[in-house]
Amino acid sequence: MIFEIADIHVQPGRAAEFEQALNKGLHEVFPQARGFLGHEVQHCIETPERYVLLLRWETVEDHTVGFRSSPLFAQWRGLVGDFFAQPPKVEHFKCIDRSTTVSGAER
Repeated sequence: MIFEIADIHVQPGRAAEFEQALNKGLHEVFPQARGFLGHEVQHCIETPERYVLLLRWETVEDHTVGFRSSPLFAQWRGLVGDFFAQPPKVEHFKCIDRSTTVSGAER
């Protein structure tokens, strides 16, 4: 499994609109993509215009070739692209270590 991490900065004052468009894209567009396994979204407390989007893919190529060259990518960008204050920084990662919380320590 591969993690795509997108560091997204939205235009000031547009967070609520962005979140609506983001939600639509994550639940309607991405699930149609081959190799897409799921997502997580983090919203920065200190910088309210910043979001980190974590997408799980079977392979890097499922994202970089399959998704990006498909009509789904244009649909995704059509939903969220106008909110970007700058192009998102996108990188891919593979997990080399992981832990789980013990008895509810994470809330």
